[in-house]
Amino acid sequence: MNIVVYAHSMELGGSQLNAIEIGQATQALGHNVLLVAEDGALSPIAEKAGLEHIKISTRRSRPSPGVMNFLTRLVERRRIDIVHGYEWPPAIDAWLGPHRALGTPVIATVMSAAVAPFLPRSMPLVVGVELLRQRCLDDGFRSVALVEPPVDVHANTPQFDGIGFRARLQLAPDTTLVVVVCRLAHELKLEGLLAACRTVGRLVSEGRNVHLAIVGDGPARAEVEAAAAMANAVGGSSVVSLLGELQDPRPAYATADVVLGMGGSALRGMAFGKPLIVQGEAGFWKLCDPRTVSQFLNEGWFGLGSGADGSDALRSALEPLIANSALRQSLGVFGRKLILDRFSLEGAARTQVLLYEQAISQSAPATAAEIVRVSWGVGRHYLRRRLAHVFRTPSPADDFNARQRQLSKNR
Repeated sequence: MNIVVYAHSMELGGSQLNAIEIGQATQALGHNVLLVAEDGALSPIAEKAGLEHIKISTRRSRPSPGVMNFLTRLVERRRIDIVHGYEWPPAIDAWLGPHRALGTPVIATVMSAAVAPFLPRSMPLVVGVELLRQRCLDDGFRSVALVEPPVDVHANTPQFDGIGFRARLQLAPDTTLVVVVCRLAHELKLEGLLAACRTVGRLVSEGRNVHLAIVGDGPARAEVEAAAAMANAVGGSSVVSLLGELQDPRPAYATADVVLGMGGSALRGMAFGKPLIVQGEAGFWKLCDPRTVSQFLNEGWFGLGSGADGSDALRSALEPLIANSALRQSLGVFGRKLILDRFSLEGAARTQVLLYEQAISQSAPATAAEIVRVSWGVGRHYLRRRLAHVFRTPSPADDFNARQRQLSKNR
């Protein structure tokens, strides 16, 4: 098959890493994969993966009529069999572009915690957790498959040498290093990052030997920098390091004693054999262990707390790990085994190829009624965002992960 994989971004992030890694593994199965995406931090990784990277502008609207036309021409020129959009703007570009114009089969993957309500119900959908799959079926989507976020277990391994990363931080050998790798975004991430800074600052001020390293960049950098400075002042030394975006974050995972994270970052942490504390929103933090893992397998590597600031929850999960290296070791072994047994990249690629074949065989032309419904939904979404900007009120995130939306889903 000739396949276009359209990633929504090339910043450091789980969805786009999955697009690249599954694309590489799919190509290894004998298919031709073209990656359509902007230029960005992950571009060298895509090049190393051997994918042809067709670059589009970072200044495009999302969705973009220009990209719709570009995809249509690309499909005709390269004889593409199917277009795979990761997250809702690429999916809409593909559906209103080559699918509407040419009848090209389209499939969408949504690794966010919620799905845009205006996505076409006839478009095959792939999600990362079973609970979301069931919700989408209840909402009228005709075909919803589960592909849990995969991990390259050969590239992400406990044998990876990360000693240089620890040396860069100039830490004492007995310092417990806590690592979080994520985009510094206001939605989903910021609340937990601020709580992590506060918690580590207080622990150090009370005599605990612990250091927090934050790897990533993004629009919330100023707030995270301020929280790190406050933690360093409370701790009386450099207890939080803000390291920016790393093209290859594996050294950070490899040298960590404990990983904090959600989604794909959480899974990569476990692939390196590290104990994991799952980050969510509304004060959610929970240690992944044999008692709690079923929750994450069913609901996703995320959670919603009671609305507290999260410092107490993180502290209660973190303190036993700081105090007990044997516990860290046993949970690391547990996590690595889970990844090997359930989240292999090769298995995900084989499943994805079957889904491509199914989508091609069952593809039907877009109806006028559904084109109107989708176009109206996208327009209404952006009108709401525009009005929210004008009146300076909260607006939903593009990935539909806004807390209020998620809370309403869980009531």
